[in-house]
Amino acid sequence: MREAIACAEVGDEQKREDPTVNELEARVAALVGQEEAVFLPTATMANQIALRILSEPGDVLLADEWSHLFINELGGPAAHSGLVMQPLVSTDGRFSAEQVRDAVWDRRDTHRPITRLVSIENTNNSSGGRIWPVEEIAAVSEVCREFDLGLHLDGARLMNASVASGVPAAEIGGHFDTVTLCLSKGLGCPLGALIAGSAERMAKARRLKHMFGGAMRQAGVIAAAGVYALDNHVALLADDHARARRLAEGWHAAGLSVDLEQVETNFVQLDVEPLGLSKHDVLAALKEAGVGLSSTVHPTRLRALAHLDVSDEDIDAAIELAPEALAARV
Repeated sequence: MREAIACAEVGDEQKREDPTVNELEARVAALVGQEEAVFLPTATMANQIALRILSEPGDVLLADEWSHLFINELGGPAAHSGLVMQPLVSTDGRFSAEQVRDAVWDRRDTHRPITRLVSIENTNNSSGGRIWPVEEIAAVSEVCREFDLGLHLDGARLMNASVASGVPAAEIGGHFDTVTLCLSKGLGCPLGALIAGSAERMAKARRLKHMFGGAMRQAGVIAAAGVYALDNHVALLADDHARARRLAEGWHAAGLSVDLEQVETNFVQLDVEPLGLSKHDVLAALKEAGVGLSSTVHPTRLRALAHLDVSDEDIDAAIELAPEALAARV
């Protein structure tokens, strides 16, 4: 990837003259089942531009109560688009088509805001990398069409969902009005993301890209990493998933509180409540032992993540070291 970056052919990205950026945008649009894509610095910017395109100030956005849009984007939907953020209670990061139907305000009532937009996160971070089944996506999409609601896919980890489920990304993404894809997570790029949708919507996205401060110049040096990842890293996601499964089974066998059913992709959530320790104490103990976990939005759960920089030997070490370190603290 470093070599691809160094050898990238570049041009002025703002004038659509960077051939590497143009290639990445075309490939990602086809990959996620959309007409056109726009290259951006981050997936958060991509999500926020999508919301701005699909809504008007004062509209209601429906999403999972623990979604990245609601928890990790600093109130962006309200700040950037003036949206009312209405959370839906979720199970494993998913809500039903009937929940969407029940949440839609009657637009004839002039005393209520207009329910305008639904967002799905796939895979879902807060639930532990859980996958939305494509038939559930299709059901939500049908309700959105019935009520004239926009439908956005926060697909930061869309390729993890596709690889793990065996469903092509285009089949998943084709249900949505806008799709975002992050390059800096499972695909292993230093930075970058894309938003995809119809040509008409992506024309608006390019203007908003400038407004949000995302326009670049010789951005091919960054886009080259994305092109390389599409060619070389998508297939490796299955290895991440296998390593996460092995880690989960190893910790479960050692007596740690891990829900094996939750492990569908590259996440493993560890519940620290049975240990009688705080998340802070567990993180400190594991860090001292050489095992790195991160926190989650849930009061007693931590997150382990398998990715390109985690080897089989790292998994072996974590399976051995984590239970030992925590047993010493209990």
